[in-house]
Amino acid sequence: MPSRKRTPGQPINTDKLDRVVAEARQNMEKRLQGYREQSLRIHPWICGRCSREFTRKNLHELTVHHKDHNHDNNPPDGSNWENLCLYCHDNEHQRHVDKIRGYDGLTRDAPAPAATFNPFADLAKMLDKNKDGDT
Repeated sequence: MPSRKRTPGQPINTDKLDRVVAEARQNMEKRLQGYREQSLRIHPWICGRCSREFTRKNLHELTVHHKDHNHDNNPPDGSNWENLCLYCHDNEHQRHVDKIRGYDGLTRDAPAPAATFNPFADLAKMLDKNKDGDT
């Protein structure tokens, strides 16, 4: 049985990996182009969150967001898609990541400890000290 370990100095054969990566990218591009084109035909060229309008000149900044975050769920009626600008799309995905991590943007599981440092704790003493030094 041939050894799978590479000896030092031996070149790495990445042909198979390169083919797999190239094929995955091609499939992704086909998938993206397919539902993006469909969504742009079905839905208006307006961001579903901020209502920014798009023209052919800046249409590349309008993305298609999967409402259920499943990129393989592409119904032909477009019910799982919404057109979002780049900024709103990034924000939506960050909100989804935060939700998965248990952070809803307003509260955390454990409250932050209260601040204990008081910079004015000895203010009266400092003022009296300055008063005595000035007179």
